[in-house]
Amino acid sequence: MTLKMIWGAVFLFALVALGALVAIPAFAHGVDEDTRQFLLGHEGVAIIPFLYIGAKHMVTGYDHLLFLVGVIFFLYRSKDVLVYVSCFTIGHSLTLLFGVLGEISINPYLIDAIIGFSIVYKGFDNLGGFKQVFGKQPNTKIAVLIFGLFHGFGLASKLQEFDFPKEGLLPNLLAFNVGVEIGQLMALGVILIVMGFWRQHSSYLKWSVATNSLLMSGGIMLVVFQMTGYFLA
Repeated sequence: MTLKMIWGAVFLFALVALGALVAIPAFAHGVDEDTRQFLLGHEGVAIIPFLYIGAKHMVTGYDHLLFLVGVIFFLYRSKDVLVYVSCFTIGHSLTLLFGVLGEISINPYLIDAIIGFSIVYKGFDNLGGFKQVFGKQPNTKIAVLIFGLFHGFGLASKLQEFDFPKEGLLPNLLAFNVGVEIGQLMALGVILIVMGFWRQHSSYLKWSVATNSLLMSGGIMLVVFQMTGYFLA
């Protein structure tokens, strides 16, 4: 499949996403009410609830998981997986902590649009797009670290929307971050098992272009969705 064909498929998916989004109002951006009430019902230090919410957010955070799939798609050695996932973890842990503690507020639609773009970036990178189009390959580890910082701001913006009591903020925040890492390990374990099984078949490489093209398309849909919400909110 040529690069021209890839971009044709991505463009088609983007058109479908755009058509669906302009036909409906933007969905509300925020945390679900059950989770909000669950957290607000715990005052002071509440380690277990914040652990649970952190893990739940990562396990159900399809945008974070899609990015992780892109990051590890062509990583075959456990050492490489550890290095790249560590870069992502360091990035989102730093901005999660500093974002909440420093009360750094970033429009959630914009930050989620950037997270969507990170998925597009990784799919394009996996397809060798940078070498083909620009003749140069960016440092992938640095890119994963930088996008990890943006993912962390996304987590921070979600957490700030809870508007929970400030008493016990630091231990609760640390518990949330640990919960995120637990959820990430759980999800990553499942992803690696599935991909490990798939890699035993020739279809893995045969469909790698189509898979990463779909990954890019999913990222484009998220970007369009979030930017639609930003302009219509």
